[in-house]
Amino acid sequence: MTNCEDCVYYEYDPEADTNYCGADLDEDEMERFLRSANDSCPFYRPGDEYRTARRQ
Repeated sequence: MTNCEDCVYYEYDPEADTNYCGADLDEDEMERFLRSANDSCPFYRPGDEYRTARRQ
């Protein structure tokens, strides 16, 4: 199981005061994502904010 809080697509909306998945999914991908709610997320990418800084 993946942790959404560590995902690069996990974003915060201050107007709604909630977090959400900001992955750009098409209709088929969204259906697959919603059907596999209990599985690990196939779109998970670790949100390492220091990855770019290490390359500089």
